Amino acid sequence: MPPFEVVIGAWQIDWAALLLIVSSGVLYGLGIRAAAARGRHWPWWRTAAFYLLGLGSLTVLTCGFPGVYSAELRWAFTLKISLLLFVVPLLIGLGKPISLARAALPAGGLARLNTVLSHRLVRFFSNSLAAPLLGLALFATFLTPLFYTLRTDPVAEALLTVGVPLLGLLMALPIIEEADFQRSSAFITLEFVFVFIELLVDAVPGILLRLNGQVLDHVTTVAGSAPTWFPGALRDQQLAGDLLWFICEIVDLPLIILMFMRFSRSDKREARSFDDLTDQELDDLNAEHLRRGR
Repeated sequence: MPPFEVVIGAWQIDWAALLLIVSSGVLYGLGIRAAAARGRHWPWWRTAAFYLLGLGSLTVLTCGFPGVYSAELRWAFTLKISLLLFVVPLLIGLGKPISLARAALPAGGLARLNTVLSHRLVRFFSNSLAAPLLGLALFATFLTPLFYTLRTDPVAEALLTVGVPLLGLLMALPIIEEADFQRSSAFITLEFVFVFIELLVDAVPGILLRLNGQVLDHVTTVAGSAPTWFPGALRDQQLAGDLLWFICEIVDLPLIILMFMRFSRSDKREARSFDDLTDQELDDLNAEHLRRGR
């Protein structure tokens, strides 16, 4: 493992990440100011969570040790990508960026925001049935020679740096910002089943990386002189598998808890909607249901 001074002292400027961080921070700050101008106070702790936890973790992963050594070390690259996908979006989501946009935007802006959120592509990629499959497809490339290209190609690295957190937000925001992604309790139950299946499937790439006795990307040397603490190629692959396996398993637990809370609120909301119906409206609804079942 790397010496402690290397871990805390390795820094770089990742321009793609810097662009994402600065643009996100500026937009969030403008949203806070616009909301204040409209007389809506934004909680300070959500601001702190967005900047310190969300953007802070994004900065550490892309500009700190994982970003500096991601091209040479499979396990550093795996740590960076898996946390960008699973952890950073959850921390950014604590800042509730969509709720802030609703508090800051005028009527015309809200209409455009609603149009984007209701688009079929956004709806498709933001449900717990589709989004995890994209993450699984990404991690499956770690089992191929493409793994080396993703680590070393500057264009691929920039696309992953920007695209992976955005994909993670599509997975996290429907659970955190449930008011903008409301689902029926029946649909959420189906998502529950899928998440439990995903809990097993997500671990497959990590398990295969860990247990395989061959270097799957066929790169067994490091360009230039490697530091003495660098692991061998096979050990590096095994460490990447350990990390991917662990992260994919452990991150599903808070997601399941959040989904359970979401299901509970959805069930209460649907129960209240039925309680508000008159006897005649309830009879009409039952009759309509029976007609559809024929």
